[in-house]
Amino acid sequence: MDPAATAAVIEATAAPQTALSGGMGTLISFLPMVLVIVLLYFMMIRPQRKRDKELKEMISALKVGDKVTTIGGICGKISKIKDDYVVIETGSVGNPAERSFVKMERSAIKEVARKEQA
Repeated sequence: MDPAATAAVIEATAAPQTALSGGMGTLISFLPMVLVIVLLYFMMIRPQRKRDKELKEMISALKVGDKVTTIGGICGKISKIKDDYVVIETGSVGNPAERSFVKMERSAIKEVARKEQA
C-alpha cells in the first residue's frame, strides 16, 4: 500500500474523533467555572439574601415598647415610630432625669430583644 494512501486513511478516521474531542474539551474546560459559580451562589449569595429578608421583616415588625439595640450599640426602648424613623428612649427607667431620647432611622436597628416565654 502506498504511504500517502495510508496517511490519508489515518487522517480520515482521526478527523471525526478530533472534532468530537474538541467540542467535549471545551465543555469540560467550562465545567469547573460553572461549578465554582454554583458553589458561590449556595455558600455566599443565598444565605446573605436570607439574612437581608429576615432583617427587613424584623424592621417592619417594630412597635412601640420594643427593646432594641442599634448598629452603634445604643440600647433602649422604642417610644415613637414615624415612617422611616424611630425615637429611642435611653437611660434609667427609675430616674426620669437620666432619660434621653434619640431619633434614628429604622435601618439603624440591629436587633430586637426577645421577651422570655414562660
